[in-house]
Amino acid sequence: MPDTSRAAFVDRHPIAAFLLVTYAFTWTVQGALAFSGLQASWTHSILIGFGAFGPPVGAAVVVWAGEGSLRQWFSQVLKWRIGWRWWALALGLPLLVLVAGSALFALLGGPIDLGSFPFPGIYLFVMAWGIVWGGGQEELGWRGFLLPVLQERYSALVSSLLVGVAWAGWHLPLFLNATTTHGGWSRTQQVLWLVSILAGSVLWTWMYNGTGGSVLAVAVFHAGINAMGVFHPADLAAMAPGGVPDPWLSLLAEVTGAVPLVALAVLLVVVYGGEQLSPRERPGVERVGF
Repeated sequence: MPDTSRAAFVDRHPIAAFLLVTYAFTWTVQGALAFSGLQASWTHSILIGFGAFGPPVGAAVVVWAGEGSLRQWFSQVLKWRIGWRWWALALGLPLLVLVAGSALFALLGGPIDLGSFPFPGIYLFVMAWGIVWGGGQEELGWRGFLLPVLQERYSALVSSLLVGVAWAGWHLPLFLNATTTHGGWSRTQQVLWLVSILAGSVLWTWMYNGTGGSVLAVAVFHAGINAMGVFHPADLAAMAPGGVPDPWLSLLAEVTGAVPLVALAVLLVVVYGGEQLSPRERPGVERVGF
C-alpha cells in the first residue's frame, strides 16, 4: 500500500487502527504466555508487563502511519510542569483511596492485622515499577492517544467510558491465565473490576485534561492507585490459613477497592460536568501531533 493510501486509511480510521495494533501486540504476547504453562515468577511478571506495551506501540504506529509527529506525541510523557497542586493530587489521592477503602473494609467486618503490613519503603519500588512496567506504560496509548482522539467527537465523560470499555477488553488474556490474579476471579469480582476500570478511566481523564495533557502525571496516578493494593488490608488478609484464597475476603477486597474510585468519579462529574471533566478545556488531537 503506498504511503499516501496508508496515511489516508489511518486518517479515516485512527481509532480502529490503534485498537487493532494495540490488541494484536498485547494479545499475542500475553495470550502466548497464558498457554505457555509458565508459573508465577519474576520472568512471568516481566513478560506480562512487556505485553502491556501494546497501547503505546499502537499509538506510535498510528501516529507514524498517519504522518503525524511522534516527537509531539511522546512529549506528553515529559510534561512535568503542571503545578504543585496537580502533583499533590497525583501522589496524594491514591493514599486517600487506600484510607477510604481500608476504613470501609473494617466497617464491613474485615480483619485488620497491622503486623502483616509490608515495610512502607516498598511503596517506592512498587511505584517505580508501576510507572515504567506495571501499568503506567499503557498511558501513552489510552490517555496519550485514544482519549484526545475520542474527545474530538464526544464529551470527556463519554470518551472516558469508551476508553474504559476498550481498556477492559484489552485485559482478556489475563483472565485466561490461571497464574494471574485476574484468572482466579469469580464472575462477581470480574463485574466489580469492570466497574473499577470505568471509574478509573474517568479519574485518569480528569488528571489528563486538568494537567493540559500530561501523560506523566496520569502514569504516576495510575501507578499510585495500583501500588495501594500492596497495603490494602483486604488483599493482605485474602489468604486463609494454609495459603488458600478466602472467597469472602477476596470479594471484599474488590468491593472496598471499587467503592472509593466510583465515589471519586461521581464527585468529579458533579463538580466539573461531563463535557470537560476538568477545570480547563479538554485537550484534543493537537496534543497527539496527529
